[in-house]
Amino acid sequence: MISVIYSDEFLEHKTGMLHPERPERLTAIVKTLQTFPHNGQLQWRSPTPVQQRHSSLMTLLEKVHSPTHIQAVAEIANQGGGYLDGDTPVSGKSYDVALLAISAWLDGVDLVLTNANPAFVLARPPGHHAESKRGMGFCLFSNAAIAAHYALEKPGINKVAILDWDVHHGNGTQEIVEKCENIVYCSLHQSPCYPGTGYVDEHGFHNNVLNLPMSPGTTMAIYQPTFEQKVIPFLASFQPDLLIVSAGYDANHDDPLAGISLKPEDYGTFTKYCLQITRKILFGLEGGYDLASLSQSVVATIESCL
Repeated sequence: MISVIYSDEFLEHKTGMLHPERPERLTAIVKTLQTFPHNGQLQWRSPTPVQQRHSSLMTLLEKVHSPTHIQAVAEIANQGGGYLDGDTPVSGKSYDVALLAISAWLDGVDLVLTNANPAFVLARPPGHHAESKRGMGFCLFSNAAIAAHYALEKPGINKVAILDWDVHHGNGTQEIVEKCENIVYCSLHQSPCYPGTGYVDEHGFHNNVLNLPMSPGTTMAIYQPTFEQKVIPFLASFQPDLLIVSAGYDANHDDPLAGISLKPEDYGTFTKYCLQITRKILFGLEGGYDLASLSQSVVATIESCL
């Protein structure tokens, strides 16, 4: 069984007409998962309501983000909406939805550690571009980094690895975790591309960062040996107690926001590589903006876990 954490409340983060990070991303994935052949092996779960863990959640949030940034998101939402930057809208309910998304990622950590099996968080807004002091690139709060810090508070969890296969570099995740010797971060991303970060010579403060820039047009012919020769050795040598995957699916050939040429089934292969390291994997949705390839890629990821 694979746990899938989802709530219709995630649709209430409204981004406006024609914005690529739209609620339909989630409804397309859910519809596809409900009809795929192994649906009976999925355990659908609702995230823990924020009010049930409000104090501990806010403590974690404040550990990762500055009070000024948290307050800015809350105030824009309270005013009915606005923008953190030109790409990053905040609607009236976005602050509450973003907190629920964090709660879903924390639930995912709990489920993975309890069951020693993968879980998938289908939540939005995404998070890997959100830095400690600012949101950007569609992201309000850094879900993966918060989840990693939460996991390290758990008994017996001393090391957490984050793999980011979104087509864009997770500048926020890296900025937040690169000083943490108990967290490693590995990113495969298109370069040049937004946000213009993630250089190969960046190694973090504890040799805990591995950036693998990919040229536009790159296919699985390059990704596969990169996984085998660089990604898996880096992650395996760290021997993580938990692997968090920032699961963005915008490196698909059909995706409108970048130029990498992967196919949905390639993400199933990536997942199998990850499973060589551990079954304690939390997948959390990041990017992916072509609805068909996004949905098929999530299915490929989950099928490999099953």
